[in-house]
Amino acid sequence: MIAKLTGTLDEAGADWAVIDVRGVGYLVHCSVRTLDALGSRGDACTIHTDLQVSENDMRLLGFAEAGERTWFRMLSGVQGVGSKVALAILSALSTGELRDACAARDAASVARAQGVGPKLAGRIVSELAEKAGALPGGGAIGGTRGVAPAGGASADAVAALQGLGFKPAVAASAVAHATAELGEGAGEADLIRMALRKAGG
Repeated sequence: MIAKLTGTLDEAGADWAVIDVRGVGYLVHCSVRTLDALGSRGDACTIHTDLQVSENDMRLLGFAEAGERTWFRMLSGVQGVGSKVALAILSALSTGELRDACAARDAASVARAQGVGPKLAGRIVSELAEKAGALPGGGAIGGTRGVAPAGGASADAVAALQGLGFKPAVAASAVAHATAELGEGAGEADLIRMALRKAGG
């Protein structure tokens, strides 16, 4: 299994990139966010991968961060979600936005992705709601090669609430609301206090 590639961005298209690793070009299919994070042609890059093998096809999927790959695998496990739809969802929402949408059962946010109707969006958030709080959700992958790490005050606050006995979905939803109220720069302690009020109320 190919788990990661480190090389040079040789070329890229709307949903794919070729990574040159010591003279061997690997074609990887990616979300728009990952393509943005890889940089420009000729830039050095590292990409996490997932190899999918079917009866008549072999496809390498690429992700700018390991957390995005984890979400891709979770999404692909939902009935009706193939690799193309999973990448479309990861193009429309950052891992943090996806985690919060699933935790809050916000199907409308997931339905923003191309090719995802209300019924499928509802199935996705329903199946992943309980798992959302334990899944990575870093900041949005930006247009530079630096990728926000999964974690930070929000993730620590979710973990703290789970340690207090809250279900993952409840903890993630409470912290998401606390973050929205206090702002992205809020510290862990403030987020926990506000989230406890949200979860308790």
